Amino acid sequence: MNKQQIIVAGSGVIILVVFYFFGNTVPPLKKTAGPDTSTTAQSLDIKTILDAGKAKLSPARLAYVNRLEHAVIRGDIKNQQIEADRQLAGFWKDSVENGFLASAYYTGEAAKLENSEKSLTFAAQLFLNNLRGQVNPALKIWMANQSRDLFERAEQLNPNNDSTKIGLGATYIFGSTGEPQDVMKGIQKILEVTRRDSLNMYAQLMLGLGGIESGQYDKAVGRLLKVVHYDPGNLEAVLNLGEAYERTGDLDSAKKWYTTAKKLTNNQELIGAIDERLGSLK
Repeated sequence: MNKQQIIVAGSGVIILVVFYFFGNTVPPLKKTAGPDTSTTAQSLDIKTILDAGKAKLSPARLAYVNRLEHAVIRGDIKNQQIEADRQLAGFWKDSVENGFLASAYYTGEAAKLENSEKSLTFAAQLFLNNLRGQVNPALKIWMANQSRDLFERAEQLNPNNDSTKIGLGATYIFGSTGEPQDVMKGIQKILEVTRRDSLNMYAQLMLGLGGIESGQYDKAVGRLLKVVHYDPGNLEAVLNLGEAYERTGDLDSAKKWYTTAKKLTNNQELIGAIDERLGSLK
C-alpha cells in the first residue's frame, strides 16, 4: 500500500488508526479546564507551537535551531531563507519526536517563498493528512488554516487543478469544530469537481467522508459505494462505509464492510480494532 493516512471520518469507530504517513505525528493536546474552546483555538499560533518544541531540546540543539532561525541577514535573502526553512523542516522532522507541526510549518514557509504549485500542494497535503482525526479544537483550526492558505496559493497558480480544489474543500470539512456551514462550504467546493467529472474517486471519497462529518449518512453511503465499486481495495472507503452504515442503524451492512476491511490489511492493530468494533455490534 502506498504511504497514506487511513482514518475513519467519524468518532465512533477507529479514530486511532493513523498510519503509513508519519505515524501518529500529531498527538492530541491534553484537554484542560479553561476558556471557551473557540477562544483557545483562535489563540494558538506558531510561536506557541515552536516554544513548546524548543522546551524539549538540549542546549546544543536549541542553539542550532536558533542559528538557523537567524541565519539570513544579507545577500540573496529569498533563496537563503528557502534553504534555512528546509533545514529547519528537516531538523524538526528527523531529530525531534512529535516535531511534525514545526516541520510542516517550515515546509510550508519554504513553499510560499518558492511559490510553485508542486511545493505548495505538497505542504498543504502534509497538514491535511494529519488534520484528519485531530480532536483538539485549537490544533484543528490552526492546521486547517495552514493547509487552506497553501491550497489557495496553489489554486491561484493553477485554477484548473481538481486535486487542489478537493484538498481545499477538505480543509473545511476536516477543519470544522462543529459548525455545519464549514462542512457544507467544503462539500460545495468539492461538488464543483464532481459536477464536471463524476468519476473522480478522490472527490467522491471526500464527499463521502464529508457526509459522515455532517451527519448525512445516507449520502455518505452512496458516495462511498461508488468508490468501492470503482476500487474494491480502497481500505479507507471500505472502513468509512462500515461507519456510515453503522450510523444509519444498518448493522448487518456495517458488519459486512468492517469484515471486508479486515481482508484488505495485514496491520494487526487495525484488525484488532475492527474485531473490537464488530464485537460491540452483536
